Amino acid sequence: MPNSVSIPDTDFADPDDADASVAAAEAYDAPPKPRTSESGDLAFVAEPVVRFEGIGMRYGRAPEVLRDINLNLAPGSFHFLTGASGAGKSSLLKLIYLAQRPSRGLIHLFGRDVATLPRADLPQMRRRIGVVFQEFRLLDHLSAFDNVALPLRLSGEKAAAYRKDVAELLAWVGLGHRLHAMPPTLSGGEKQRLAIARAVVNRPDILIADEPTGNVDPEMSLRILRLFVEMNRLGATVLIASHDQTLVRQSNMPVLHLADGRLVRA
Repeated sequence: MPNSVSIPDTDFADPDDADASVAAAEAYDAPPKPRTSESGDLAFVAEPVVRFEGIGMRYGRAPEVLRDINLNLAPGSFHFLTGASGAGKSSLLKLIYLAQRPSRGLIHLFGRDVATLPRADLPQMRRRIGVVFQEFRLLDHLSAFDNVALPLRLSGEKAAAYRKDVAELLAWVGLGHRLHAMPPTLSGGEKQRLAIARAVVNRPDILIADEPTGNVDPEMSLRILRLFVEMNRLGATVLIASHDQTLVRQSNMPVLHLADGRLVRA
């Protein structure tokens, strides 16, 4: 199963084990680093995986919720997206994972103009983007295992090919003992980690999360943050929309801030 997350042999059943966390990340094939010249200068600059040029977005005839957004996300970068309620954070994320189209401006994903992308290419493009929704969007009639496996089933993978990988991924997020649990029986933190596992099972190039710590306590927030940091170590470009200023400060990651529909660096 080459396109799915392959869990290393390192034991990572406990998300609180920081040393194991680092070991697990290093056990993967690290993404290639930019080459440098003899002087130490970068020999090339990677093309952004997300590029917005003059983006505006409105719903119907209402005023624009996003105005003149210019944004570049480099491969392997990690950013938080902040702003007051109603600032347009969720709308910006929806543009990236192709749930909405802009009212004006250009969006490029992986170097391709989204406006001219053939409809037949959309499923493959979306599979490169993992999304953790604010409301989880788990299927209550499916077990934890089957919720995570669903993207693989929909892409045509056979159960025999992914069964071990999905079980190891659930252990990686600390849910190895809850493989057969149904979502209504899970705690808020468990549901969130299950949603993260489902988002990363295809090892996406971009990982987006909308308020992933909004319904959990501070301790669980840190555990969830570690999962995103670990995916970033493996090469994923991560963008997290969050109101949790304490978590944002503790992460020490760059911040993009939305104010009056415009994007500014915090």
